[in-house]
Amino acid sequence: MSVNATEPVEESSSKTIDEQNQNAVAESSDNTNTEIQVEETDIPDDVPTADDPSSRVNKKDLDGAGFTIDEFASLLSKYDYNFKPGDIVNGTVFALESKGAMIDIGAKTAAFMPMQEVSINRVEGLSDVLQPTEVRQFFIMSEENEDGQLSLSIRRIEYQRAWERVRQLQKEDATIYSEVFATNRGGALVRVEGLRGFIPGSHISTRKAKEDLVADFLPLKFLEVDEERNRLVLSHRRALVERKMNRLEVGEVVIGAVRGIKPYGAFIDIGGVSGLLHISEISHEHIETPHSVLNVNDQMKVMIIDLDAERGRISLSTKALEPEPGDMLTDPQKVFDKAEEMAARYKQMLLEQAEEGEDPIVSMSI
Repeated sequence: MSVNATEPVEESSSKTIDEQNQNAVAESSDNTNTEIQVEETDIPDDVPTADDPSSRVNKKDLDGAGFTIDEFASLLSKYDYNFKPGDIVNGTVFALESKGAMIDIGAKTAAFMPMQEVSINRVEGLSDVLQPTEVRQFFIMSEENEDGQLSLSIRRIEYQRAWERVRQLQKEDATIYSEVFATNRGGALVRVEGLRGFIPGSHISTRKAKEDLVADFLPLKFLEVDEERNRLVLSHRRALVERKMNRLEVGEVVIGAVRGIKPYGAFIDIGGVSGLLHISEISHEHIETPHSVLNVNDQMKVMIIDLDAERGRISLSTKALEPEPGDMLTDPQKVFDKAEEMAARYKQMLLEQAEEGEDPIVSMSI
């Protein structure tokens, strides 16, 4: 009896304990849910749920995550850098070498600038012009070579800008100063804005021998500026004439010396510039040759009858100073003694012609 009585008690007790445990777990679950509860409005719309397949990482998706060298080169080849000969681009110097410089212009391969392309002027070394990390403009000379490398130049840019500057100086009719670095049979050589210029012997006005002009700085005017033919021609004589012209006037009497005699006239040095005394302006009388009247190194008085600044020419006359026609042939000293008096008459004649509206040049060969 006692055994049977105890069995129900134990079963009942066991159930009670199980129920208590279940209740405790349930309460614990309720309490936990209460503590970590999050409002749905706090969750962004684009966050996947835990059971969303898109939130799972598939190992196969990781297989193509990297690039091989070939793939990277292929990717670069799809970009068009648009570099072509004649372009001017910005570049950064990152290496100076014995034969040239390596330049980063943003291309697939570093570009190269040969030593001879570093400047329009002569330089001893690359470091005279370039410094590492320096950023400047470069001219693209050629297409990429077999290694994909471009050739660059600074000299081409300087060359283009030099011609632009020279054309502007010519347009302004500017007088420049340049050093003679060499002479030849035809004249003298100078550099203007880095360009090589030539002064013809006929446009050099100096008592020095041509060979002695090296290292001298001369005032110069432009005669010809032709980039297509690479011709830059200058005149020393014209620059001196212009300077002298600023202090001279038509009708003025000046003292000069005969420096050269030609069949068509004599060249007279008047204070460092040369004027032409044409054979027709020596006397009212006919003259066969200037040699019959003048000699080299003769000192004489002449009158200015024309100033041509554009061509750098000064025209002279002794005919206008003759008191009587033919005096230059029979009594040159009389002409020189009366020069100022005759010049005053000449100026008065020019003034009267100007007042009457006549062209005074017409009467310059009186």
